[in-house]
Amino acid sequence: MTQDLRTELTNMVGPVEWHNLLPHAARDNLVIVNPGLDLVDVGLAIAGDNVTAVNRWIREALVTKPTAEQLTEWDRDRSRQFQALIVQPYVLIQDPALGSSGPPV
Repeated sequence: MTQDLRTELTNMVGPVEWHNLLPHAARDNLVIVNPGLDLVDVGLAIAGDNVTAVNRWIREALVTKPTAEQLTEWDRDRSRQFQALIVQPYVLIQDPALGSSGPPV
Protein backbone atom coordinates (compact mmCIF):
# COMPACT_ATOMS: atom_id res chain seq x y z
CA MET A 1 0.00 0.00 0.00
CA THR A 2 1.15 3.47 -0.69
CA GLN A 3 2.00 5.99 1.99
CA ASP A 4 -0.53 8.33 0.35
CA LEU A 5 -3.38 5.92 1.06
CA ARG A 6 -2.22 5.46 4.66
CA THR A 7 -2.16 9.23 5.10
CA GLU A 8 -5.58 9.61 3.49
CA LEU A 9 -7.13 6.93 5.71
CA THR A 10 -5.43 8.34 8.82
CA ASN A 11 -6.97 11.72 8.07
CA MET A 12 -10.41 10.11 7.67
CA VAL A 13 -10.46 8.50 11.14
CA GLY A 14 -12.60 10.41 13.55
CA PRO A 15 -15.21 10.30 16.26
CA VAL A 16 -18.82 9.63 15.41
CA GLU A 17 -21.91 9.28 17.55
CA TRP A 18 -24.00 6.12 17.40
CA HIS A 19 -27.04 7.90 15.94
CA ASN A 20 -24.94 8.75 12.85
CA LEU A 21 -24.04 5.08 12.43
CA LEU A 22 -27.64 3.83 12.47
CA PRO A 23 -28.09 3.91 8.66
CA HIS A 24 -24.91 1.88 8.23
CA ALA A 25 -26.06 -0.61 10.87
CA ALA A 26 -29.38 -0.95 9.04
CA ARG A 27 -27.47 -1.87 5.85
CA ASP A 28 -25.28 -4.33 7.81
CA ASN A 29 -22.16 -2.38 6.81
CA LEU A 30 -20.67 -1.89 10.28
CA VAL A 31 -17.51 -3.75 11.17
CA ILE A 32 -16.15 -3.68 14.72
CA VAL A 33 -12.38 -3.54 14.97
CA ASN A 34 -10.85 -4.68 18.25
CA PRO A 35 -9.09 -1.78 19.99
CA GLY A 36 -5.89 -3.84 19.98
CA LEU A 37 -5.71 -3.37 16.21
CA ASP A 38 -4.93 -0.14 14.43
CA LEU A 39 -8.02 1.10 12.60
CA VAL A 40 -5.93 2.41 9.69
CA ASP A 41 -4.07 -0.92 9.31
CA VAL A 42 -7.39 -2.75 9.07
CA GLY A 43 -8.67 -0.19 6.58
CA LEU A 44 -5.53 -0.62 4.47
CA ALA A 45 -5.92 -4.40 4.51
CA ILE A 46 -9.53 -4.15 3.37
CA ALA A 47 -8.82 -1.53 0.71
CA GLY A 48 -5.82 -3.55 -0.52
CA ASP A 49 -7.80 -6.82 -0.56
CA ASN A 50 -5.38 -8.44 1.89
CA VAL A 51 -7.52 -11.54 2.35
CA THR A 52 -4.93 -13.33 4.48
CA ALA A 53 -4.80 -10.61 7.16
CA VAL A 54 -8.55 -9.96 7.15
CA ASN A 55 -9.40 -13.67 7.39
CA ARG A 56 -6.94 -14.08 10.28
CA TRP A 57 -8.56 -11.16 12.16
CA ILE A 58 -12.01 -12.63 11.52
CA ARG A 59 -10.89 -16.09 12.76
CA GLU A 60 -9.41 -14.48 15.88
CA ALA A 61 -12.62 -12.43 16.39
CA LEU A 62 -10.63 -9.20 16.19
CA VAL A 63 -12.82 -7.99 13.33
CA THR A 64 -16.52 -8.77 13.76
CA LYS A 65 -20.02 -7.67 12.92
CA PRO A 66 -22.04 -6.17 15.77
CA THR A 67 -24.25 -8.59 17.66
CA ALA A 68 -27.93 -7.93 18.27
CA GLU A 69 -27.05 -7.33 21.92
CA GLN A 70 -24.45 -4.71 21.04
CA LEU A 71 -26.84 -2.92 18.70
CA THR A 72 -29.49 -2.85 21.42
CA GLU A 73 -27.03 -1.56 24.01
CA TRP A 74 -25.74 1.18 21.71
CA ASP A 75 -29.28 2.19 20.79
CA ARG A 76 -29.92 3.04 24.45
CA ASP A 77 -27.31 5.80 24.24
CA ARG A 78 -27.44 7.31 20.77
CA SER A 79 -24.76 9.86 21.69
CA ARG A 80 -22.22 7.10 22.43
CA GLN A 81 -18.94 7.86 20.66
CA PHE A 82 -16.94 5.56 18.40
CA GLN A 83 -13.84 6.04 16.29
CA ALA A 84 -14.79 5.37 12.69
CA LEU A 85 -13.22 4.94 9.29
CA ILE A 86 -15.13 4.49 6.04
CA VAL A 87 -13.67 1.95 3.63
CA GLN A 88 -16.44 1.41 1.13
CA PRO A 89 -18.74 -0.38 1.52
CA TYR A 90 -17.89 -0.74 5.21
CA VAL A 91 -17.72 1.57 8.17
CA LEU A 92 -15.03 0.33 10.54
CA ILE A 93 -15.66 1.28 14.16
CA GLN A 94 -13.83 1.00 17.46
CA ASP A 95 -15.31 1.58 20.88
CA PRO A 96 -12.89 3.85 22.77
CA ALA A 97 -14.58 2.80 26.02
CA LEU A 98 -12.93 -0.62 25.67
CA GLY A 99 -9.42 0.83 25.80
CA SER A 100 -6.43 -0.63 24.03
CA SER A 101 -6.77 -4.08 25.51
CA GLY A 102 -10.25 -4.74 24.11
CA PRO A 103 -12.68 -7.24 25.54
CA PRO A 104 -11.39 -10.32 27.36
CA VAL A 105 -10.50 -13.14 25.00
